[in-house]
Amino acid sequence: MANPPHGGELKDLVARDAPRRAELSAEAEKLPAIVLTERQLCDLELIMNGGFSPLEGWMNEKDYNGVVENNRLADGNLFSMPICLDVSQQDIDNYGIKPSARIVLRDLRDDRNLAILTVDDVYRPDKNKEANEVFGGDEEHPAIKVLRNDIKEFYVGGKLEAIDRLMHYDYVALRYTPAELRLHFDKLGWSRVVAFQTRNPMHRAHRELTVRAARNRQANVLIHPVVGLTKPGDIDHFTRVRVYQALLPRYPNGMAVLGLLGLAMRMAGPREAIWHAIIRKNHGATHFIVGRDHAGPGKNSKGVDFYGPYDAQYAVEKYRDELGIEVVPFQMMTYLPDTDEYKPKDEVQAGVRTLDISGTELRRRLKTGGDIPEWFSYPEVVRVLRESHPPRNKQGFTVFLTGYHNSGKDAIARALNVTLNQQGGRSVSLLLGETVRSELSSELGFSHEDRAKNIARIGFVAAELTRSGAAVIAAPIAPFKESRRQARENVEKNGSFFLVHVATSLEYCEKNDRKGVYARARKGEIKGFTGVDDVYEAPEGKEADLVVDVEKLSVRTIVHQIVLLLESSGLLEQ
Repeated sequence: MANPPHGGELKDLVARDAPRRAELSAEAEKLPAIVLTERQLCDLELIMNGGFSPLEGWMNEKDYNGVVENNRLADGNLFSMPICLDVSQQDIDNYGIKPSARIVLRDLRDDRNLAILTVDDVYRPDKNKEANEVFGGDEEHPAIKVLRNDIKEFYVGGKLEAIDRLMHYDYVALRYTPAELRLHFDKLGWSRVVAFQTRNPMHRAHRELTVRAARNRQANVLIHPVVGLTKPGDIDHFTRVRVYQALLPRYPNGMAVLGLLGLAMRMAGPREAIWHAIIRKNHGATHFIVGRDHAGPGKNSKGVDFYGPYDAQYAVEKYRDELGIEVVPFQMMTYLPDTDEYKPKDEVQAGVRTLDISGTELRRRLKTGGDIPEWFSYPEVVRVLRESHPPRNKQGFTVFLTGYHNSGKDAIARALNVTLNQQGGRSVSLLLGETVRSELSSELGFSHEDRAKNIARIGFVAAELTRSGAAVIAAPIAPFKESRRQARENVEKNGSFFLVHVATSLEYCEKNDRKGVYARARKGEIKGFTGVDDVYEAPEGKEADLVVDVEKLSVRTIVHQIVLLLESSGLLEQ
């Protein structure tokens, strides 16, 4: 029989409120609605399906303060993570949010009504205390950045009535609710289940670790990866799930089950480990593997870990009896080539030869197409990773040229376009400033706001093309530093970005303007013209990856310099 849920009862609101679904749906059409963010949707799903039991809604002020200060709900139950619905003063005014008010919670993806919230209270949280007590207080912590920059100033507490579950279109058969997973364990006859939490791909060492943990406890394995919100920069969940599916047949027959968890992680280390243990207990697990620096965000900019390597294990062990779930410490595994086996590092005798590949080294080999040996990962797993992470010479990139009108950037862009097309190997897209203005931003003027929108659109298009493996050449004026920064940030989520500052002087640009555009601007016939009556914020310091000037170099030489820059990054290797 599966482990009893936290608090003694699984709070499956969807099942509880199913008989009233038609009534609640009709009422919802008459109520004000809050459209939830992606993070709020993740939280809502786990409140409604019982994953966050004993919660039945968003935390009110008493519960919130108890959790922040003492890891306790107001009723005394252990709970380590604030689960709060944040709203702004404008939301409060627009939707009439006050005690006893009923508010609909709506899905931003498809505009469906999911639940009705009966407001218990509206309160202003102490975000400084939350940052210090829950996340450790380091302002570089990603969750504290979210708390400061994205989370609104008020929290709303109250119980929920479920109208409908969230609709998913990916890996539907693997998205078990706690009740479904418990039923599945019961059908299989499993009474002891070791849950393994991960947000990364799994390799042979992970398989050996989980098999060893299960055999030592005469248990089965629940591979329970997070597919909601994880750490920025993590491998996408589509790739990871394909990896888990490829790995599953490598387990002894009938030992493991794969289930997906739509959790929005906070990367809160010790607090998060307790929270993860509660969630896995609610899903029926009896044991939980807690890793080294479990759910930590790594190091800050000074190279200091946000949490100690074993803080999470100590935190879960402290509440072991109350949690009712046994902690399984994550053993660091290493490969012994002479015996072709994996062993925990602390069991390897001195002098025995071992092999390891770090995460950094694995990423390097994926990026360069380097060999990934079978002792480290199974061929079918490597195949999935290579499909999603092609080597550098197959990856997309963007060359972003910025400079005054008539600086030569358009000529450089056209010549580079020809050069890259001649070389072949990937599609090439050319986004000239005038073309984009004509085809994509024809309704925009030349105000600061409209210029920023235009560059944002170019950045979006360039990022999507880069993600698809294309070479993108963009050549707008892009006069503002912040717009260029945002374009780089968007593209670099999907590939490499190279800013080329075409630093041709304004005097040269104007002197060689055969179309007379500068002359018209000087006469006042064109308003907001960069270099005449509007500013150009030239790239400074390390913003530009390459600085060129057509007064001093020919277009052919400049294109050659750009090609050398791309080749030095491994992007043009045959």
